Amino acid sequence: MVAWLIAAAVAEPDSLPVDPVPGETHLRNVRQLTFGGQNAEAYWNVDGTRLIYQSKQPGYPDEQIFIMNADGSGKRLVSTGLGRCTCSYFLPDGSGILFSSTHERDPGPQPPADMSRGYVWMVNPKFALYRADLDGGNLRPLIKKRGYVAEATVSPNGDFITFTGGFDGDLEIYRSNLDGTNIQRLTHEYGYDGGPFVSWDGKKIVYRRDVIENEAERRDYKELFKRNLIRPGKLEIWIMDADGRNKRQVTRLGAASFAPFLHPDGKRIIFSSNYGDPKGREFDLFLINADGTGLKRITRSPEFDGFPMFTRDGKRLVFASNRNGKVRGETNIFVADWVD
Repeated sequence: MVAWLIAAAVAEPDSLPVDPVPGETHLRNVRQLTFGGQNAEAYWNVDGTRLIYQSKQPGYPDEQIFIMNADGSGKRLVSTGLGRCTCSYFLPDGSGILFSSTHERDPGPQPPADMSRGYVWMVNPKFALYRADLDGGNLRPLIKKRGYVAEATVSPNGDFITFTGGFDGDLEIYRSNLDGTNIQRLTHEYGYDGGPFVSWDGKKIVYRRDVIENEAERRDYKELFKRNLIRPGKLEIWIMDADGRNKRQVTRLGAASFAPFLHPDGKRIIFSSNYGDPKGREFDLFLINADGTGLKRITRSPEFDGFPMFTRDGKRLVFASNRNGKVRGETNIFVADWVD
């Protein structure tokens, strides 16, 4: 592991400018921050100076959590190097980080999703939510259940954590105190509710939802969930108050839409979707008004663009993309200035 980190530090720059993609008029000064492997789910700290992300690299059994500065410098491992990790986030006061991991329950590589059942995602019941200091030290469990606990994000004012859990017989969205106490269920409809993100003002939660529309879909969902799988073919973007009230559907695209994030103005939501691709393989970033009007495509690179997040001032955007990869399917992290 150490040898790989030293070699990577020598071979890779902190960041590099990337040629603009025609039609991406909202993005300027795009820079690539990671180089090689699978890098995704990069999220800002409150003041926009650091990013925390997950990466799958040689020398580790599965995805791990790293932190870097906003310019790509100072990359360092902050998870244990064991098991699989996902869905990391900064605590707003700068005192630490959250992420989900299997390192205690299963420290080795995790089994891939069974694609013989079509395109499915795995909701691994071995994930538990952990808290650590910024350097990864003082690691301790925050929420451990008999079921999936992941997709955690934190209210910027430090009031609560929101996360997805699979321990009540369905996949639902919850919130809790920062110490993992006072867990409250926010969604109750049957079907997958997940990927919650708290708005910068702490008043709203945007999320993805798979609406079950008929008995065949109900049976399919139930059968897959028994095997810790979901079929994400038609996820829509929803919004609710931070206490779970006033749920409202935003998109009606009939596509796999996910990773929503509210612009700091509270009026627009950016998200990733394969909307418009008949084969369902190309994911781009889209912007839509919170009332469901004004859908606009933001990225136009082939294959995958996803996991967008604005800085608190709305001036910068971080996202993951297959663009500029050395090999097909490589995913890296990019930052850009946002142009309205």
